[in-house]
Amino acid sequence: MSDAVAETPEAPAKSRKLPLLLGALFSILGAGAGYYVVSSGLLDTTDKHAATGTATERPEALPDIAFVELDPILISLTEGKTARHLRFRAQLEVEAAFKGDVEHVLPRVTDVLNGYLRALSSADLEEPQALIRIRSQMLRRVQIVVGKGRVRDLLIMEFVLS
Repeated sequence: MSDAVAETPEAPAKSRKLPLLLGALFSILGAGAGYYVVSSGLLDTTDKHAATGTATERPEALPDIAFVELDPILISLTEGKTARHLRFRAQLEVEAAFKGDVEHVLPRVTDVLNGYLRALSSADLEEPQALIRIRSQMLRRVQIVVGKGRVRDLLIMEFVLS
């Protein structure tokens, strides 16, 4: 009897060494790249608390400043038949050494701010960026009246349009 069944050739066994070698190669490349990144300084590994000192370290001292309160100002805004009012209250941030000088010319500061605020219209006050612009304009006028370097900032405490 002849063997009618043809023998099928067996498939060669896949090499199991290739994935293992590729894995080892990529691990070595990854470790080498990681070492290079850390050692060359491309990656900051310092702890933020360690770089600035301990957590119990005292913060920097605040600058020597004082605040001078301005008298509240009430402005009438009349346009046509409608009458509106602006209530304004502020404080001046000054160097502590110049507090007496600024208090001495406070009536002049109030006069300048009163004149500026009266020149504004309701439309000027309703713009989205109005408060920022008005604040910078008032600060500049106060610095001119008081003298250079005495007033650091103008802090608006109340700005109510009713």
